[in-house]
Amino acid sequence: MTVARASAAVLGATGYVGSQLVPRLLAEGRRVRAVGRSLDALAREAWPGAELAAADVTDCESLERACRGCDVVYYLVHLMDEGGALVERERGAARNLATAAARAGVRRIVYLGSLAPVDAGSAHVEARLITGETLRAGAVPVTELRAGIVVGPGSAAFEVMRDLVMHLPVMVTPRWVQSTSPPIALENLLEYLVRLAEHPDATGAPIDVAGPERLTYEQMMRTLARLSGRREPWIIPVPVLTPRLSSYWLRLVTSVPTNVARALIDGLGSDFAACDDRARQLVPQRLLSFSDAVRVAFAAERAGERLPHWREGDFHMRGQRHEHAYYAKRAGASLDADVRPEAVWREISSIGGDDGYYYLDWLWRARELIDAAAGGEGGRRHRSRPHGVAVGDRIDTWEVIGVEPGRRLTLRFGMKGPGAGVLEIGVDPVGPRQARVFATAYWHPAGALGLLYWYALAPAHAVIFTGLTRAIVQRARARY
Repeated sequence: MTVARASAAVLGATGYVGSQLVPRLLAEGRRVRAVGRSLDALAREAWPGAELAAADVTDCESLERACRGCDVVYYLVHLMDEGGALVERERGAARNLATAAARAGVRRIVYLGSLAPVDAGSAHVEARLITGETLRAGAVPVTELRAGIVVGPGSAAFEVMRDLVMHLPVMVTPRWVQSTSPPIALENLLEYLVRLAEHPDATGAPIDVAGPERLTYEQMMRTLARLSGRREPWIIPVPVLTPRLSSYWLRLVTSVPTNVARALIDGLGSDFAACDDRARQLVPQRLLSFSDAVRVAFAAERAGERLPHWREGDFHMRGQRHEHAYYAKRAGASLDADVRPEAVWREISSIGGDDGYYYLDWLWRARELIDAAAGGEGGRRHRSRPHGVAVGDRIDTWEVIGVEPGRRLTLRFGMKGPGAGVLEIGVDPVGPRQARVFATAYWHPAGALGLLYWYALAPAHAVIFTGLTRAIVQRARARY
């Protein structure tokens, strides 16, 4: 017998698991409050029917407001700060949530933690264990799930392995590639998170959750390569690459954020095991093998909804290619100015073509000529229409893939390059004659070459986008 289905607050809603859990709960008819530090980031997820709330785990009052009126609170927040204060920061955040949830009348906290071997020396693993202990010491009953590698698009471990096998046919790797872990499919993890939150016998001691296999990281990478249509890589383990050195090496071959990759790698020196008998008894389900989980992950990417704006990992923004990195590199600038928002939008929607790109246009032209020399489309400038924009238009080598009239223009990079790119230019009204103008480039690199390409352009990006936003404002003031 299970308790009645409850309204839920999801803390960390824009994170990897949270962004998958919110739509799952909504699909089941739950009333969901998505909670994060930024309302703008939450709004960009476009979850129909979800209530949005801003809160910070260091602010007990904001947490209490976010929890009020909810029966279940999912705590999916993991701090990634470096330094010796991480454990204490995690402990303080968990204490704040336990206090806030009790004051708000919450009936259950569900926390997703980490499997941990006895000999793990990682501060990040220790912090997750401390978080669970701190939450259980509070007044609100806690369901703590402990998982290892999650297999799904956006999972840090999955994306690191994907970047490696997609672009490195030969790997000189650390010894940790022989460490073992029981990977769990995202689909299975979500089922546990949803069902265990309802189960009256799921509080108290932590519950291990895992898939049906225990594999080495080498085995997982070979399987991932095979299912990606790649040859299995030649993997050469060497003793000199410690997990700490590995985290620096990964910066050269993967676009997974450095702090996330370092937290992941620091915990890979040991074997991970799960005793998941209790989870299987409480929530019977078919557990996917690693191979099946990878197939489901690839299918989920292909079936993803097309959005009118950039979103991390969106398959269409990555050129619909699995080898383009899930996580994007980004550069941009913004400028607050006393200018009419509608005047700014007229300039944004007229960019390119004969008008050029408003600032250092010769640099844009130089890149187009390089593309033309390589057989690309950069030899001429042309707009589908002289002014205004619509989805499907061409602006020189760019394709218009999203338009929010008066607010945002989203362009897909059309020149040859080792990856997939998106440029967003927009305006946020601040008042009748005040606006925030922004321009942001996102680059999903294809392996080390894609990363090298991005870093080579970084100095130019720092100048171009600052100048572009300033030029848009100047043109808007002069013309209108």
